[in-house]
Amino acid sequence: MTAARTIIRFENVTKRFGKVLAVDNVSLSIEEGEFFALLGPSGCGKTTLLRMLAGFETPSEGRILIDGEDSSRSPPNRRPVNMVFQSYAVFPHMSVADNVAYGLKVDGVAAAERARRVEEALGLVKLEGYGARKPDQLSGGQRQRVALARALVKRPRVLLLDEPLSALDAKLREAMRSELAQLQEKVGITFLFVTHDQDEALAMATRCAVMNRGLLQQVATPSDLYEFPNSRFVADFIGSVNMFEGRLAVDEPDHAVVVSPDLPTRVFLDHGVTGAHDSTVWVALRPEKIELHKRGEGRAPPELEDTPEGHNLVAGVIRQIAYLGSESVYEVAIEGGRTIKALRSNLTRRDQEDFTWDEPVWLAWHACSPAVLLS
Repeated sequence: MTAARTIIRFENVTKRFGKVLAVDNVSLSIEEGEFFALLGPSGCGKTTLLRMLAGFETPSEGRILIDGEDSSRSPPNRRPVNMVFQSYAVFPHMSVADNVAYGLKVDGVAAAERARRVEEALGLVKLEGYGARKPDQLSGGQRQRVALARALVKRPRVLLLDEPLSALDAKLREAMRSELAQLQEKVGITFLFVTHDQDEALAMATRCAVMNRGLLQQVATPSDLYEFPNSRFVADFIGSVNMFEGRLAVDEPDHAVVVSPDLPTRVFLDHGVTGAHDSTVWVALRPEKIELHKRGEGRAPPELEDTPEGHNLVAGVIRQIAYLGSESVYEVAIEGGRTIKALRSNLTRRDQEDFTWDEPVWLAWHACSPAVLLS
């Protein structure tokens, strides 16, 4: 199998705006052909990192290498990248074809070649036959495609996308996620996109980098970010989670036990944690990993058959239900006043009727479900 080739490398990149540290000593490699996401809350530094790669900002320290060459101080037009902005920035007075051809015209590409490449780019984004229209005759999704075609027509090595779907409605945004992923696979170039929307990143990216306060927190595949977060911040930012502070009471190679003052049960895990005995840890438990069982069943839930007695089982009362169509989220009050969220898929049209407000229930989870975090 051929080793992946690095096309973008950030080496100890720092960016300051006066006294504000926007990006703090970030080192990151992105491979050729990846669909890579920079993910994090507003103000975390992800857009600043993207703008430095595009050439709109200059690093205060460090280097940015594109295809092995230091591009840290090269002007934007000398870099093999192109950018799709959040606002699309299409020219309202130009036709679709003229918008797409604009960069080629500036570069002095001959008219016949321009026309051929514009037609090819419009075909890639499924806008054949729209060349004569003006942007105000297009939907939001179509204007997004024009911006993509204008960027792709110059055949960049890397396509940069800054919150590309944020201006679209929910239904269209979901459709465009699929289209962008298919387009990236078809053209085969590296996509680097910035988003604060975790669902967007998990749905499209091959790898994600999570940032917070200018620092790189974790780089991983979407599934590893979700299932194996390396910190409380990442666990809390990616998806919904129940977080419990506790003490690592047992840590053996094949199992571990955490005791939390927030839980009337011990948390049993079927693997070791590699932490110091009695050290403070945090247990992250996703709502969909928690099973709801009626309290009157008179038997331990099947999830706990291989779990020591008194572990991973909590009694509670349903206090709130959020029906979301495909699933329902239950907020369950447990002993001590803590509320735990549990998610249950509605597999049939009657599933949402199985549990109701103020119903006593058991909450149970498998020993492999929690993630234990040391920081």
